[in-house]
Amino acid sequence: MKAIVLNLSLALALVYWIMKEILLNLARTVGLAYWVKIDTERPCCTYYFGPFIKAKEAEAAKIGYIEDLKQEGALGITVTIDHFKPQELTICDDLAEMFDSSVVPIFGS
Repeated sequence: MKAIVLNLSLALALVYWIMKEILLNLARTVGLAYWVKIDTERPCCTYYFGPFIKAKEAEAAKIGYIEDLKQEGALGITVTIDHFKPQELTICDDLAEMFDSSVVPIFGS
């Protein structure tokens, strides 16, 4: 009996996951998915994280994204959670700002 209950639980979890993925793909396709949009002043970039079905999920996830960017040295961080349909996940005005020009590659001349 326990094996049947376990198998039923696994089957229901699988169905839930599949339905969530279908709903998420549909929301993303029509532009109704929530995204975390993070703009940074230095480097001058826009990052999109997502998609999420609920704004509450995006709100919970944004904390980790902000921490990661802070650890990478990003400054002037602003966050927006809304319905977006980004064509690119990372957009930087000047990629040169992302690299330390004082560092010389080992194999560089």
